[in-house]
Parts: sequence; structure tokens; C-alpha cells
Amino acid sequence: MHMRSGECELSGDITAVIFGVDGVVIDSARTSAGAWKTVFDPFLRTYAASHETGFVPFDVRTDFLRYTHGKPRLAGARDFLASRGIYLPYDDLRGLMIRHEEFFLGEVHRHGVSPFASTVTLIRESHRRGIRTAAVCTQRHGTEILRNAGVVDMFDIVLDGLRAPGTRLPFCPDTALFVRAALRLGAEPRHTAVIEESPAALAAAKRGGFGLVVGVDRLGGGRLREHGADVVVTDLSELGVGPRRHAAYA
Repeated sequence: MHMRSGECELSGDITAVIFGVDGVVIDSARTSAGAWKTVFDPFLRTYAASHETGFVPFDVRTDFLRYTHGKPRLAGARDFLASRGIYLPYDDLRGLMIRHEEFFLGEVHRHGVSPFASTVTLIRESHRRGIRTAAVCTQRHGTEILRNAGVVDMFDIVLDGLRAPGTRLPFCPDTALFVRAALRLGAEPRHTAVIEESPAALAAAKRGGFGLVVGVDRLGGGRLREHGADVVVTDLSELGVGPRRHAAYA
């Protein structure tokens, strides 16, 4: 890995790159925040009425960034409600998660989602340099979202919650998911880079001994190095692709 002028460069022994979907490949934050508000506000209004407390709506910026952004849906619902002093059993949390998924996918189908242009550029440059790529997503419909955005065929493989049985989905990203993706790409983890925005996903990649763990912090304040990122960027335009070689990193 080389560093120059604030840019991180994939090079050396890196032969494969694993991309997270939400926030790394796909610009989905606004759609996801709106879906959470659609789910939470009716629940919070009913809860406030039955407990004789004031109704405080879900804030699509503050609450989204603090409690749900970059997390699997079940964990996001749990953490947000806990911040309001509300603790629900698993089945109720799962119900909220499913409703969010339904609203989110409905918006995706109606209005579409877009890939980040810089990510598309990096994927193309990686392929040009002979680096294989995978997209991974803890959610069940990662492939569907990538297809809607017109980028599913850019990846050598795609693994999502429907195609990764045996991992600890949907609560948290599992190291096994990344290892499986690397092996299917024909690469060892130590020769594979992982690019993610989720603190939990970065920690999972770090535990797996991956050669480079890149955190994408588009909105700032993510403190991703504390969760295992070797490098933190605000956009993948800051990440280049250098020459491959058989020696260790310089």
C-alpha cells in the first residue's frame, strides 16, 4: 500500500477487493433514512399515546446518523429504540426491520438508486489492473439493489443475506462473509482489501486478517480507525490502484 498526497493506493500483493454495498457502492442514505422515518413515526406516536408521554419523531439526520446508519436493520432498530428507553422483544424488532426493508425496496423500485461514480471508476480500474472484485451485503436484497443501480454485472461475485447462509445475519457482519468472498475470488484474505462504511463490518474485516481495511466516512465523525480501518477516506476518489507486485507492501 502506497500513500501520497492524501491518497491511498491499492498495490503490492492486493489481488482482490471486497466492496460493501450501502454507502460504498450505492448512494442509499437518504432513501434508508426516509424509510426508517416511515416505520418509526407511527410506532412512536402509538407508543407515546399508550404510555402518556410526548411524541418525538424520528429525525432523518440526527437519529439516522447516530443510531441506524451503517448498521444491519435489526441492530439499527434496537439501538434507536433503546435511545428512547424502549426495549422490544426480538419478534417485534424483526417486524420493524421487515417493514423498513419493504418501504426501502419500494422506494428503490419507484425511484431507483444510483452508484457512486468514484466507486464505479475504482472497480473499472481494478479490473483493468487484474484485480478481482466482490460486493457483499448483510441485507437480503443486496443483489436486487445493485441490479437496480445497473452495476451488479461489474462484480465478479456478489454475496448478500440470501446468498450467504451460515453467517450471523442479520444482526452483524460476520468475518466469515468476507472470508467466503475472498476465497470465491481465489484470493487469500491477506491479499484482499475490504472497503466498508459500517464500523461492525470494518471490525469483522480486521478480525479476518485482511491485507487492507478501508473505511469510507462520507458524512464525517465515524471514528472508523477505532473500529479497525487501516485507512479512512471520505470518497473512493481518494483511493487509487497502483502496480501489483509479489513483494510485501512498501
